[in-house]
Amino acid sequence: MDKEIIILTASSCRVIPAAHPAAPLIVVEGEEASPEELCSKLRLLTDRPFHLVLHPVADWNDCLSPWPADPIMKKAEPFGGNADRHLQEITDQILPELLQTYEMTPEWCGIAGYSLAGLFSIYSMYQTACFERFVSASGSMWYPGFLNYCRMHAPKKPPQAVYLSLGDAEAKTGHPILKTVQNCTEELAAYYQANEIPVQYELNPGNHFRDAVRRLAKGIAWILDQN
Repeated sequence: MDKEIIILTASSCRVIPAAHPAAPLIVVEGEEASPEELCSKLRLLTDRPFHLVLHPVADWNDCLSPWPADPIMKKAEPFGGNADRHLQEITDQILPELLQTYEMTPEWCGIAGYSLAGLFSIYSMYQTACFERFVSASGSMWYPGFLNYCRMHAPKKPPQAVYLSLGDAEAKTGHPILKTVQNCTEELAAYYQANEIPVQYELNPGNHFRDAVRRLAKGIAWILDQN
């Protein structure tokens, strides 16, 4: 893999391209890690080539939430529900710029994220056909109404692979909404399995803040290794 990091001027994305134009393209929402750190952890888990794109998010509660919702913490900002607008920026601006400027012809495209960005990754499955594989590491599946939304809507096209993970201590909280996260994640994994969507669910040790980059890398490596 080419170790040069390219900054896309229009979107401030950080990109590490693969040597081969047809390598899979992975868009990572948010910046849980630097490209170098994420690539380093990925190289310990898979030898598959990939184009890696880290897309920064200015306002997570606004850009990554699928519909408006009240804040779940005191003094926190409400959820703006502008995921559709944020996704449109990715599909209509960032991806075309990448493919044209760097002559990428990826075999498939994937999207990955941690926490609320993991929720956004799964939500994108129902809004666009641009992605074939999806990673939600410690995703915010507690989001009000999200599980029912997934049950009531069909993906834009059949997903090739879906990875869901969680920390085994994340549900051990007195917060009435956050404590539902494990049940919601496991119910979603079971729903996908019942509907013959290739899905991997993994329970990691620790709370929401433990080993975030490694959890994200594990999910990306898994979708890369699927045939």
